[in-house]
Amino acid sequence: MTLSRVVVIGAINWDTTIFVRKFPQAGEETIVHQIIQTPGGKGGNAATAAARLLDRNQVAIFGGIGGDSIAAEQLRMFEVEGVNVAGLKRTEEQQSGQAFVVVDETGENLIYTHPGANVSFSPDDLNEPTRKDQISRASCIAIINPPLETAIKLAHEARTLGKRIIYDPGVNAEKGLGQLQSIIKCTDYIIANESEVRNLTGTVDSVKASEILRRCNPQLKVVTKLAARGSIMFGIDEIVQCEALDLQTIGMRVTNTVGCGDAFLGAFTVALSENLPDLDALRWGSCCAGLKAAKPETRGGPNRETLLRHVGQVKVTKRPS
Repeated sequence: MTLSRVVVIGAINWDTTIFVRKFPQAGEETIVHQIIQTPGGKGGNAATAAARLLDRNQVAIFGGIGGDSIAAEQLRMFEVEGVNVAGLKRTEEQQSGQAFVVVDETGENLIYTHPGANVSFSPDDLNEPTRKDQISRASCIAIINPPLETAIKLAHEARTLGKRIIYDPGVNAEKGLGQLQSIIKCTDYIIANESEVRNLTGTVDSVKASEILRRCNPQLKVVTKLAARGSIMFGIDEIVQCEALDLQTIGMRVTNTVGCGDAFLGAFTVALSENLPDLDALRWGSCCAGLKAAKPETRGGPNRETLLRHVGQVKVTKRPS
């Protein structure tokens, strides 16, 4: 069995994306200009984004898939991308997860998700020998949106083993800080967008939010994704501000923002796995997210050569906290 440098655990979905000029009001009909169907899901997206920046089988994906044709296609696509699938769980009696995404002409989106087999990946599944070996050998564990009990168990086991843990709460941010404290206490980096930060802390003020989160874990580094405004990280003794990649300067434009946050997580985790400084990890994440935004597909992250060609154009500044 090939053991990987990075383990990503999270949802694996099949995305049906429809492109419209504007979102319809209730009861209104609107014309669909394009429909594309692609593999997605936050875990699958982040793992794929990371795998494109590393050698084959250096990124392992944990998650649940069904017994349908969607699962077979997901496995095929992961093989093409070089993602290690030894840690996947296939549940024959369930449907694979699916998401239905509506994108307007500005690149903004609405997402409707059917979790399906994603919810089948239980804490006990982490005890399977292959998965235990992957966890023990990996340097970084990225947790994005598996079932909450599974995320809690993995975070605690990874902390005991001294792994670097990157946590993106995703939709679980709606559960509030109280239910996520046990994960956050184990986490090295938490990555969330502004709405997730508000759900967790009750404020969109990134300074106040970081203070609230770090009461749970004084060593925690808090990364807030600010979409077109870039990202900001509050560390133990410094604040790092990172601008978004300016697509116009490289002859690109925003096409679809779905999956940008997942691409950010994948690239950020890879940079940490290579022991790059936090400043560079933030720059890698922002650059990867920006390049993904120029692609219509959900898993549109760049390869390593493309990322390295553009990452120097992402401006980063830091100051004492």
